[in-house]
Amino acid sequence: MKVSIVIPCYRSRVVLPELLERLHKVLEPGADGLVEDYEVILVVDGSPDDTYAIARELELASAKVRAVLLRRNYGQHNALLAGIARAHHEVVVTMDDDLQHRPEELPRLLEPLTDPLVDLVYGVAIEEEHGVMRSFASRTVKSALAWAGVDNARDVSALRAFRADLREGFSHIADAFASVDVVLSWTTTGVRRVHVAMDERPVGRSAYSLPRLFRHAITMVTGYSTVPLRFVTWLGVLCGLVGLGLLVYVLYGFITGSTTVAGFTTLASMVALFSGAQMISLGILGEYIGRMHFRGMQRPTYLVRVDGGDDGPRAGLSFGAQPPANVHEDPDSVAAELRHHN
Repeated sequence: MKVSIVIPCYRSRVVLPELLERLHKVLEPGADGLVEDYEVILVVDGSPDDTYAIARELELASAKVRAVLLRRNYGQHNALLAGIARAHHEVVVTMDDDLQHRPEELPRLLEPLTDPLVDLVYGVAIEEEHGVMRSFASRTVKSALAWAGVDNARDVSALRAFRADLREGFSHIADAFASVDVVLSWTTTGVRRVHVAMDERPVGRSAYSLPRLFRHAITMVTGYSTVPLRFVTWLGVLCGLVGLGLLVYVLYGFITGSTTVAGFTTLASMVALFSGAQMISLGILGEYIGRMHFRGMQRPTYLVRVDGGDDGPRAGLSFGAQPPANVHEDPDSVAAELRHHN
């Protein structure tokens, strides 16, 4: 098969050269008898350092590499959509840029796609590589994806392989809150998972902090699911039943003559109960209205500054310049220029 590897890049200048070296070694035609041809698309998601300069140098060094620079930081899934839209081959693989996903595991990930009934494969870690709190947050996100209608949410991973023609199911997406896993779930039920070994992140730390993961979970639930609205409905039914019970209790006390003059406890309880229910309901409805507002603004999913080999603007990098666009230039001279600017 012919494979397009899409890698969103952010603050990964240190690890990109090793990642590309290992990918070239694994994907070289004839290495495993499975990959006939390949390309690597590095989507630099508005990284504030010189990650794009390193990606550009890697592009100049190999015809198999394409470096794409977005105009600002749009987020991992938006960067993935930018790369997926530019994939030329029949199979698309997405993976992280931090060396946690081993390039050596790609043949195992691709093998199920030899079955014509399989469209999407997730690489699931044999052992959880995160801490307790991070793992809990990750499971929360997967639960949110399940609420959003992703049937195989427990198997979702950033290491994916799928047939490129699935893009037809979400090519119309223009959403600043896009989720690759949700839109893929719209296109096929031919999903498989394979267990793969993953490594710990060698340098730096993940940009997905616990608060950001929980915000992502809320975005998935309110952006692609009506479960919270159903929760509001059932909450209203529950509060109505509780209110009816309180009414019966008050009337019974009045009839039996046991009602005292005060009645403060009952009144305070009812006010607290129903005001809490109203605030929860307003908050959930506000999330939906906010999503509609932002989508009504038609914010772009992504905008590309430099699209692989183009002689784009020489701005937006920390040192104020990018390597020249001549793809035949000697990589050693480019590296020397980078050292000069740094």
